[in-house]
Amino acid sequence: AAGQFLFWFAESRWKIAQVSKGFKATVLLVEKEFLIDNVPDQGWSINAQLHSRVHPVKDINTKAEKNKILNNFTWLLLRFQETDHRFYEEALKLQMRLFILEMWHSFANEYERRRHSLQTGTLYEQFVQLLQQHCLTQREVQLYANELNITPKYLNYLCKIHSDRTASDWIRSHARERIILLLQNRHLNISEIAEEMRFSSKSFFTRYVKKLLGQTPTDFRKRLA
Repeated sequence: AAGQFLFWFAESRWKIAQVSKGFKATVLLVEKEFLIDNVPDQGWSINAQLHSRVHPVKDINTKAEKNKILNNFTWLLLRFQETDHRFYEEALKLQMRLFILEMWHSFANEYERRRHSLQTGTLYEQFVQLLQQHCLTQREVQLYANELNITPKYLNYLCKIHSDRTASDWIRSHARERIILLLQNRHLNISEIAEEMRFSSKSFFTRYVKKLLGQTPTDFRKRLA
């Protein structure tokens, strides 16, 4: 719809089925590794990405907000084109970080509003919100069911009727995304990631990752090198 912003991610499967006659859009494509290497805050990055996967379309409510977003695009493009800049690489990286911070700022209120809507949303929406907040360390259906004061069986039922996926599927999917994001962060070693996700040992974390990704954390990182 007019006045909306859409996020999509590397390796996403999507296609444009149909557009109206007067459709216009501004598109920014960023190389995956360049984006990952220049994320300013890994904690905010994970939350923002998970939120955007669940809510990929953002409404732009005012002309001023629209202009700010378009200007953000323009500044990054101009910086990219300024190849004769003496400090081109460093300047482009800083502009990328500023771009990300500005986009996070634009949608922070919506993110916070959705994050704090646990008391007013449906049980399914509450589950999705809880999952976004706790999937880094909580990977059991029972724990989320307890938070919602329902049984695991009923939580799975709610997920199936709303999304055609079980609660376990949702938990695995979110855990997989978080693990990939953390493994892509070269500043964290595997033991630190295992500890952050509250696994009892590195070997247990390795087995969990192999089950989710089909390869060990070490093998996954070798593919990125």
